Amino acid sequence: MSEISVFRDCPATGIGSMPGGDAREAAKTVAGSFGDGEGMPYLAELPARGPGADMTGRTVGLLSELYGHVEPSGWRISDRPGRDTRRARSWLGEDLDALEEFTQGYEGPLKVQAVGPWTLAAALERRGGEAFLGDPGACRDLADSLAEGLRGHLVEVRRRVPGARIALQLDEPSLTAVLRGRVRTASGYRTYRAVDRQVVEATLREVLAAAGETATLVHTCAPEVPFALLRRAGADGISFDLSLLTEREEEAVGEAVEGGTRMFFGVVPGTDPASGRLSDPGGSVMGVRTLWRRLGLNPGTLTESVTVTPSCGLAGASPGYARAALAHCARAARSLADNPE
Repeated sequence: MSEISVFRDCPATGIGSMPGGDAREAAKTVAGSFGDGEGMPYLAELPARGPGADMTGRTVGLLSELYGHVEPSGWRISDRPGRDTRRARSWLGEDLDALEEFTQGYEGPLKVQAVGPWTLAAALERRGGEAFLGDPGACRDLADSLAEGLRGHLVEVRRRVPGARIALQLDEPSLTAVLRGRVRTASGYRTYRAVDRQVVEATLREVLAAAGETATLVHTCAPEVPFALLRRAGADGISFDLSLLTEREEEAVGEAVEGGTRMFFGVVPGTDPASGRLSDPGGSVMGVRTLWRRLGLNPGTLTESVTVTPSCGLAGASPGYARAALAHCARAARSLADNPE
């Protein structure tokens, strides 16, 4: 486990993506929503800018000695850094510039995100067009490249925001599909074989360990979150959509909380609600309070164990709603602290 004391100062945060293509506006919104102890700001992602700013493209730009380019089917590995890799790195530099501008003198927690090794292996194609997931050796090489790239990325973030206490989030929305053999091949007519859980765990552990003493969390907005596996792999926090949690998974959440794992509960819609408005902050976290009671956990531990987030990234939201959703997360977290029962 890493220095999870970082999470004690983050009652709320966002997932990563934001709408639009203005890096300065996104950084300003995120910093303004979670400054002054309201939560944990983060390095925003703006996929609306196009390939290279998308979740996979940004992470491809972080890889060490591996490069990618865009095909009609998605991102594919390249022999050398071409236009698409350079564009991904350029946009990341623009986002870091904006983050640095709006975090001058900041000394609180700060989150950065990257796609985890298994979702990346499911999304990134080898030269023949099939995913890395179909080749165990290629998956190992990809994980090594990602780990090395993340080490350099964290050094750069610390250089730009020297007072911040960094947390690294790995996005793994395809993790359950990898474990259960549900990732489709290029043809779409079959699926890749399920990857052994021990291999999945060991690879995640390797990439998380690249963060060193930096706090880590794994995010997935898919059902069937493998809570125990993520804890064994060394994740200090687990971020997920609370509405997808089933009764049979609740015990695993209770065990994680009692073991010191931070829970990042996605409770605020990631896109504009059909009604046009959010519920009251207390209502947004009612499910968290109810879950705590069912698990027999002490309500007094809520603030030390829970961070409030949107259910997923905000890339599909309107700019106005994205700002409102982040502010709502902070207010809902205050409601949880003020009225834990």
